Amino acid sequence: MREINFRQAVGEAFAEEMERDSSVFIIGEDVGPMGGLMGEIGGLYDKYGVARVKDTPLSEAAILGSSIGAAITGMRPIAQMRFNDFLGIAWDEILNQATKMRYMFGGKIKMPLTMTALSGAGRHQAAQHSQSLEGMLMSIPGLKIVLPSNSKDAKGLLKTAIRDDNPVMYLQHKMLMWSGPKNEVPDGEYLTPFGEANIVREGKDVTVVATAYMVTKALNAAETLQKEGISLEIIDPRTIVPFDKQTVLDSVKKTGRLVVFTEECQTGSFAAQVAAIAADEAFDYLDAPIKRVNAPDTPVPYCAILEEYWIPDEKKLIKAIKGIIS
Repeated sequence: MREINFRQAVGEAFAEEMERDSSVFIIGEDVGPMGGLMGEIGGLYDKYGVARVKDTPLSEAAILGSSIGAAITGMRPIAQMRFNDFLGIAWDEILNQATKMRYMFGGKIKMPLTMTALSGAGRHQAAQHSQSLEGMLMSIPGLKIVLPSNSKDAKGLLKTAIRDDNPVMYLQHKMLMWSGPKNEVPDGEYLTPFGEANIVREGKDVTVVATAYMVTKALNAAETLQKEGISLEIIDPRTIVPFDKQTVLDSVKKTGRLVVFTEECQTGSFAAQVAAIAADEAFDYLDAPIKRVNAPDTPVPYCAILEEYWIPDEKKLIKAIKGIIS
C-alpha cells in the first residue's frame, strides 16, 4: 500500500488502462501538452502522441460525438468533458445517442464510452462551473454514474468504467481533485466494482448516505457527534447508477434513522431518490422522518461568502441529525 492523492489516482488509472489496452484513448480540450485541466493526464501525451491523446476544439458535442463513433467501432474512448455543467452542450449525444444505441440495435453493438467531468462547488467558479447534476443525469436510462470519494475508489472505479461496455459518467468533485487528502491505494492491479456501497464508518444511531466530497464532511461530523454520544453509520454508495440500495436499507433497519447528504439542489436529486426508496421499502423500521441535507434550489453564487453559505456542510448535517434524534 502507498498514499497518493485523488488526482494522482486518476492519472494512474489512465496510464494503466492505456498500457493494458491499445484501444483506450483520451480525447478532449487541453488533454495534450497541458496534461489535463488539473494535470491528471501527466506525461501520456509525450508517451503516446496525438494518436491516443487527442486535443480538440472547444466543442463538447464534437468531443462526445466522435467518441460515440469510435466506441461503436471497437475503440474505448475516454471523453474529457471538463465540467459537468458543459454536458448540456452535448445533451443530445448523451440523452439520445450514447445511452440508447445498444437498445436500439438489439445489443448488437457495444458502447464502451467513459465520460469524465468535474463537479461541485468550492472554487469560487460561479453558476456555470460549480453545479452537481447527478439527479439530472440519473434520469437518463442506460447511463452508469460514478461518484468516487477517495483515492482508492477514484482509481478502482475509473479502471472499471474504462473496461465497461456501456456508457459511464465518471464525476470528479473538484475539491477532491484539487486538494483532496492522500489515501492508501494498493500497489498492484485492482478494480472497484460498480453497485457495491462502502460502509466507511459503522454506527448505531443514524444512517448517513453521503456522496463524493460530502463523505469527508460526514466523517468530520461523525467525529464531532461521537463526543456527544451520537453514533453515525456513514455509507458511500460510490456509484449511484447502479445503486446498492440493500446496504442502505439494512443500515436503516439497524439505526431507524436516515439522513441523505449530497451537494445537489434538493429538487430532483439523488438524495430525493434515496429518501423515496427508504420510505417505500424501510418505512416500518423508521423511528423518525427522513432528512435530506442538500444545497438550496438556486444557482451557485460567485461571492465567496454566499458560496460558503450555499454549500452543504458539517454544521447543517449535525443540525439535521440532532433534529431527528432528540
